[in-house]
Amino acid sequence: MNPFLSLRDYEEHIYLLPIHCDSIARSTLTVQRRGRLFAELQGEILLQNGRRLVVYERLAWDVGALSIVGYSYEVWNGSEQLYWYDSQPHPNEPDLAETHPHHKHVPHTEPPGPRTIVSV
Repeated sequence: MNPFLSLRDYEEHIYLLPIHCDSIARSTLTVQRRGRLFAELQGEILLQNGRRLVVYERLAWDVGALSIVGYSYEVWNGSEQLYWYDSQPHPNEPDLAETHPHHKHVPHTEPPGPRTIVSV
């Protein structure tokens, strides 16, 4: 259920987040109209624990209530990206395709390969 009936309702929610959520140290989120029926939300939320949430949403309200038609949310700890969510299709990755459009990405860290010792 979408509680936001208008862009104005959504903007009010976004701009009051730091007041209502004690875990937010700072927010740079802004909503910008991109036409008569579209807008984008962009910015970062810095949490009290030092983690950072980078946010992008594409918003539409051409068929009634406001809806998020595309998004990307990245979670960072310092310079390390912990994980991210996006609504991009991934037809060649079955684990991601089955939950489209919602899925979580975790950076892949490849273990070092076997060491090759070369005698000269």
